[in-house]
Amino acid sequence: MIEIQIPGHPGLALEHLVLDYNGTLAIDGEPIVGVNAALEALAGQLQIHVVTADTFGKAAAALEGYPCQLSILPPGDQALAKQEYVQMLGAERTAAAGNGRNDRLMLKTAALGIVLLQAEGTAVEALLAADVAAPDIVSALGLLANPLRLVAALRS
Repeated sequence: MIEIQIPGHPGLALEHLVLDYNGTLAIDGEPIVGVNAALEALAGQLQIHVVTADTFGKAAAALEGYPCQLSILPPGDQALAKQEYVQMLGAERTAAAGNGRNDRLMLKTAALGIVLLQAEGTAVEALLAADVAAPDIVSALGLLANPLRLVAALRS
C-alpha cells in the first residue's frame, strides 16, 4: 500500500495500479524502455493490473515476466470496461494511468488518475479527466515510487 497525505486533499491509500498497455506501457505494441524496472520497484507496494484491448496482439508475450496481471478486454465499449475494472478493484484504493480517449473514465473514477503525454499522443478528454499529467510512463511510475512528488503537484 502507498499512503499519501496531501494538504487540501482527502489523501490517498492506494493498493492497486491499473495501466493501459498500448500508448501507456508500450508504443506500437513494444514495451517502453525502463517500464519493467519501474514496475518491479512498485510491485511490493501495489498490485499492478494491465487492461487492454491488445490492439497489436503483443501484450501477453511482451509482458511475460513483468510483475503484473494482464486482462485483455472483450470488444465493445473499452472506456466503460476499464472504468468497471477500476470500480471492481475499489476505485478509492486505485491509481490508474493512460493516454487514450478510452482511458478517460478509468482516470476520472480512480482515486488518482495519471495521464501520459507520450509518442502516441494524448486525448484531450483523458487529459481533462486526470488528476495529474506526466511526460512519460517511467516518470508517472516515479510519482508513485516518490509520493512527495505527488504532494508537490496536488497540494492546495
